[in-house]
Amino acid sequence: MNHFEHERLDVYRAAIDFLVVADEIATGLPRGRGYLVDQLRRAATSIPLNIAEGAGEFSPGDKAIFYRMARRSATECAAILDASRALNLADSQLLSNGRALLLRVVAMLTAMVLRLNDPGSGWARAGLFSR
Repeated sequence: MNHFEHERLDVYRAAIDFLVVADEIATGLPRGRGYLVDQLRRAATSIPLNIAEGAGEFSPGDKAIFYRMARRSATECAAILDASRALNLADSQLLSNGRALLLRVVAMLTAMVLRLNDPGSGWARAGLFSR
């Protein structure tokens, strides 16, 4: 089966997993918190979209730009989850699951950007593709 390059990335699959959790959190937020719902859904969707765009680029610098944007969206989502926890708006286990996924996503994106900025490293040594 043929795959797009981004579909082979572990970080992309983790971002999609987070998108599912984020949608569940957003769906459960109480009425009157539409601003959080919209922001969470936009930021959560932005993570895999930017990863896919970065994977589709050829130059390491261009890839890194999109991976950094995905990382920023992930940290924005983390702040939204923190706000939801502080305001007691969502199930704490669901928030914890989302946070764990975001920590993975951010760690992988950080490693990818650092490797892309190091001309001596290659994707094969990065260990960021699953086989």
